[in-house]
Amino acid sequence: MRYGHFDDEAREYVIETPATPLPWINYLGNEDFFSLISNTGGGYSFYKDAKLRRITRYRYNGVPTDNGARNYYVSIMSGNSEDAKPVETFSPTFLPTKTPLDEYRCRHGIGYSVFEAAKSGVRTALTAFVPLHTAAEINRLDVTNTNDHPVTVDVTGCVEWCLWNAVDDSTNFQRNLSTGEVEIERLEDATIVYHKTEFKERRNHYAFWAVNTPAIGFDTSRDEFLGQFNGWDTPQVIAEGRAHDSVAHGWYPIAANRVRMTLQPGETRTAIFMLGYIEVPNDQKWEDPNNPAKVGIINKKPAHQLFSRFNSVAEVDAALTALKAYWNGLLSTYSVESGDERLDRMVNIWHQYQCMVTFNMSRSASYYESGTGRGMGFRDSNQDLLGFVHLVPERARERIIDIASTQMEDGSAWHQYQPLTKKGNADIGGGFNDDPLWLIAGVYAYLAETGDVSILNEPVPFNNVEGSEVPLLEHLRRSAHFTMTHLGPHKLPLIGRADWNDCLNLNCFSSTPGESFQTVENNDTGVAESVFIGGMFVLYGGQYADILEHYGAECNVSADALAAEIADVRAAIGAMNEAVKTAGWDGEWFVRAYDAYSRPVGSHTDTEGQIYIEPQGMCVMAGIGLDDGKAQAALKSVHDRLTCEWGTAILAPAYSTYRIELGEISSYPRGYKENGGIFCHNNPWISIANAVAGNDDEAFAVYRRNCPAWLEDKSEIRKVEPYVYCQMVAGPEAPTPGEGKNSWLTGTAAWTFVDVSQYLLGVRPTLDGLVIEPHLPAEYTDLTVTRVYRGVTYTIKLQRTGSRSLVVDGKAIDGSVVPAPAADSGVTAVDVEVTF
Repeated sequence: MRYGHFDDEAREYVIETPATPLPWINYLGNEDFFSLISNTGGGYSFYKDAKLRRITRYRYNGVPTDNGARNYYVSIMSGNSEDAKPVETFSPTFLPTKTPLDEYRCRHGIGYSVFEAAKSGVRTALTAFVPLHTAAEINRLDVTNTNDHPVTVDVTGCVEWCLWNAVDDSTNFQRNLSTGEVEIERLEDATIVYHKTEFKERRNHYAFWAVNTPAIGFDTSRDEFLGQFNGWDTPQVIAEGRAHDSVAHGWYPIAANRVRMTLQPGETRTAIFMLGYIEVPNDQKWEDPNNPAKVGIINKKPAHQLFSRFNSVAEVDAALTALKAYWNGLLSTYSVESGDERLDRMVNIWHQYQCMVTFNMSRSASYYESGTGRGMGFRDSNQDLLGFVHLVPERARERIIDIASTQMEDGSAWHQYQPLTKKGNADIGGGFNDDPLWLIAGVYAYLAETGDVSILNEPVPFNNVEGSEVPLLEHLRRSAHFTMTHLGPHKLPLIGRADWNDCLNLNCFSSTPGESFQTVENNDTGVAESVFIGGMFVLYGGQYADILEHYGAECNVSADALAAEIADVRAAIGAMNEAVKTAGWDGEWFVRAYDAYSRPVGSHTDTEGQIYIEPQGMCVMAGIGLDDGKAQAALKSVHDRLTCEWGTAILAPAYSTYRIELGEISSYPRGYKENGGIFCHNNPWISIANAVAGNDDEAFAVYRRNCPAWLEDKSEIRKVEPYVYCQMVAGPEAPTPGEGKNSWLTGTAAWTFVDVSQYLLGVRPTLDGLVIEPHLPAEYTDLTVTRVYRGVTYTIKLQRTGSRSLVVDGKAIDGSVVPAPAADSGVTAVDVEVTF
């Protein structure tokens, strides 16, 4: 049931057939420019914002799924004359031609993908990547003749332009079919097609598709290229064996460059294609604004400069080497040698890689998130911080400021913001009452990793309003006090529109088809409460108090005010802990919430939805119930009532009918998504909770049950990629248990890495230093963790002896905290020996 294999030395997953159950994708990109690419060459590209700067078009409901992305046609020609005809045409990525290949491999690596194919003695290797700090995707195509006779091959590389705004592009046809504009430039050493739609009016950006050799033809009109009744698998110009040199005027602009190669036996030729994005100042948009004959001709100098950096094999090889070196540096920050190849490959490669991709994208652009509305999530991005802050702390700092700038003055927040504008998304609004506390979680993680107290004094606006700036610490105060001042009748936090589970909509009461469950409030009684947020407040309110105790004196807060604030917060935490253990306790597990009528949700008193996963994980992570047996009882209930071979379901029993008082959660079929599916995001909470409670075997078993590397041989059932996590797996009550959906962009990435790195392997950054407390099952006896922390490389040897000890550079120390060296100590390496 496998479709490929891991190559751990190369840090690649090698796919050996194009016929994977779903498109198995990779992400190419850096800070600003991103491309999605599947194992058959599908996907799309954009600059910063998948909605507002979409470069290439993608059809989410298209058949086949990957139709019309980056399309390559390799035509073996009848000869080298102008009237030569194609004998056979294939695609190096299998799609779009679907020609059966003699050989096929797709190697998804860290920031690059390589496609290797062969047909009738012609071998191709297509390497795709986005160079560091570059707004362009490089496609290097090597073509080799393995026959014993010369071969003439025509290569056509083609992309389809999106008209920038992905929503408008897919809806506003009465305008868009008249606006498409292109320019074509045929140089001695290159052919470049420019997409300049709307450039002459309000835009200052264009895109281009270039190849580093003179083309024997081009096309920019999709209709002309495909011909009537044809799809991307059978374009008319490919069948004819000649380009039409078409120029698009409106309709559907594309860019197709056709080049010819005559190859001797054993010879390899290379063509380098580039998809580039250019921004120019408004006063430099035109080639010569003072020459009437050149009005409307775009300034191509920036494109020439960009393409010239990568238009040779040597330059492309150097850029790919630099990209790999960059990732090698990032991934050296945390690594483990455990003796278990599955654990090592996930921790050392794929967990952290997915964390970085999810940081870049939030939930905005995947094969499941269309990139046309969500933007960056306030809650999502703060959680993503937990998984990548150790890799790029300077970018984490920037992200924290961006997130905090969308907070409201009362401590609430926009639920989402657009990455291009960094403004709150008014379509979804706010009112998700867990959002404010996640800001504390993100800032604490940054401080624990870096010790950079200066961020707390950084002036940050509210709602991006100029003049409203206050220190970031004040944003944290308002986050905590928002929860403290929004309590319901059980002294539990009000849920608002929703909490972490956007589909539990206790104030919605929607009976209108198509009405948004998450933004409509038809019955806000002001009493619906969340036990989950109560657990969050105990955990993250405690982190806020810790921040005050460690750094408050450095933030210009008076001693009296600081003491009063700490006392108020600690008292509120104590009261919340008691409320959760009383009103939030159902007898064998924690209640999920109270609805708009103050009736318990997630209680044995109901016939369905009796137990939910979220409060069991969050409350035990917060330490609630560890002192009186409630934590262990809740975790036992999770194991007995929610857990199957594929992971731990979000609730049970699943709802069989629509419950208007619960909202979207009950709208899904039983066993799918939030209605009894295995929502992978919160499985790590249960693993961490078991670790905190001392249940080491179960903590690791929870991790293992839905870890991709342990499920590779079940790929036919799971369907999604075997190297990254997905958002949801169909639960035990579903007709298709184990089937995955919504891969790559999920909080599962960050939380799983937090789980395995900080709790299972047990190397956890805190405000005081590294805590080392492993929680591993008996089969793990000798491990080495390498951790770069605050500029110091810690080599941590873990050995199972049955007793705990901690030795740092030969000196035994009490407790489990390895103090961080002073910034000016000059220490660069520390050896740590731990027994457990």
